[in-house]
Amino acid sequence: MAEQMNGPVETGAAMDYAEHEKTYNLFLAGAKYGTIHIAALLIAMAIYFFTGAGAITSILAFIVLSIGGVLLAR
Repeated sequence: MAEQMNGPVETGAAMDYAEHEKTYNLFLAGAKYGTIHIAALLIAMAIYFFTGAGAITSILAFIVLSIGGVLLAR
C-alpha cells in the first residue's frame, strides 16, 4: 500500500522564480521571432515558386520581411 502523507504538500525544494521567469520570457521570444521567420520564409518560397521573380528576389523578400517583422514585433 502507498505511504500515508499527513504533512504539507510543498515539501520539495524551493522554486527559483527569477530563473523561471527568465526561461519563460526566452521561450516566448523564441516562439514569437521563430514564427515571424517561418512566415517570411513561406512567403519568400511562394514568391520563388509561383512567380517568375527568381531566387535573388525571393531571398531579398525573405530578408526584408524578416527584418520588418522583427521591427514590428518589438
